[in-house]
Amino acid sequence: MKALCIMGTVVYLPMAESIAVSRQSHLLGAIIGDIVGSRFERARTKNPNPYNFEAIPNNGGCTFTDDSVLTIAVAHALIHNKPYDETIRFWARKYPSAGYGASFNKWMRDDSLGPYNSWGNGSAMRVSPCGYLPTLERVLEEAKSSAECTHDHPEGIKGAQATAACVYMARHGGTKEEIRSYVTSTFGYDLDRTIESIRPTYTFDVSCQGSVPESLIAFFDGKDYEDTIRLAVSLGGDTDTQAAIAGSIAQAFYKEIPLELETRARNLLTKRMLVVVDEFNSHFD
Repeated sequence: MKALCIMGTVVYLPMAESIAVSRQSHLLGAIIGDIVGSRFERARTKNPNPYNFEAIPNNGGCTFTDDSVLTIAVAHALIHNKPYDETIRFWARKYPSAGYGASFNKWMRDDSLGPYNSWGNGSAMRVSPCGYLPTLERVLEEAKSSAECTHDHPEGIKGAQATAACVYMARHGGTKEEIRSYVTSTFGYDLDRTIESIRPTYTFDVSCQGSVPESLIAFFDGKDYEDTIRLAVSLGGDTDTQAAIAGSIAQAFYKEIPLELETRARNLLTKRMLVVVDEFNSHFD
C-alpha cells in the first residue's frame, strides 16, 4: 500500500496498476459531464444531433476542469467535516490551472478574502455531493453553506440548492415530474421548456439563472445518463459546467454510468482525486 496525505488525512492507495470500477461512483456523475464538455467549452458549438461526437476520445482532447476539482473539494469537506472555504482553497491550489474564473482565482490565492457576491454557476457545478446527505433539509442547508463561502449572491445560493435538491430527490426515487414540480415551486425556475426549443437561440451564460435551469432541463429530457450529458453539451453554452450539473442528477436518478465512460474518466483523474471519489462512494453507498 502507498500512503498519501490529503489536508492532514492519511489515506492509502493500492499498488495494483488496474483501477477497480464501480457502477455506483456517485461523484463521477458530475465529473464525467465535466470531462465530456471540457473540449467544447470555448467552441460555442451547438450540436443539433447530440450523438455526432465521441464523448471521451481515446486520443485526447478532454480533461477534468475546475468543475471536477471543486466537486471533489466539497465531497472531501463533507466526508471529513472540514470547512468549505479551507477545503475548496486547498484543492484549487493543488490544481491552479484547472480553469477558474477571475474572481475565484483571486479568492483562492488569498486566505483573507471572503465571499464576493457571485451569482455564477460555480456554486452549482460543485454542489452535487451535498445531495447525498440524509434529509432534504440538511441537503439545502449544506448546499447553501458550500455556496456562500464564495457565491453568496441569492442567485448563486439558489442555483446550488436547486441542483442539490434534484440530486437528493433523484437518488430517493422521485419521478422527473415530481422533481420538476418541486424545483419550479421552490426556486421559481422556468422548466416548462425543452432542449430542442432552447438550443437555437441559447448563448454562452455562466450565471446560475441563465444556465442551471437549462442544465436541469437536459436531465428532464434525457433518456439515460449519457443522453443527458450529450443534451447539455448540445446547447453550446458553458458545456463542461452544464454537463456536470445535468450529469450529477442523471447519475443519481439512473444509478448507472456506461462502463467505458467511467473507465476513461477515471484514467484522466489523478490518484489524489480518485481517493476522494472512492472514499465518497463508500461513505454514501
